[in-house]
Amino acid sequence: MNALFGKKKAAVSTTTSKAIIGLGALVTGIGRVVGGRVGDGITGFGLAHVVLGTLDMFRPSVRTR
Repeated sequence: MNALFGKKKAAVSTTTSKAIIGLGALVTGIGRVVGGRVGDGITGFGLAHVVLGTLDMFRPSVRTR
């Protein structure tokens, strides 16, 4: 049962990572539309989410006993 639970957890992690990447892309687009210094800050915030979501997707999952 633990092996099955571990596989489920990995799938959820991938789904969460993809959601964070998508949200980051959306926020980046909003930041580009806003423009100016505020838009630059929003764009950077969105790009940070894209990078962190991508890194999280490739991180090895934690195995439980």
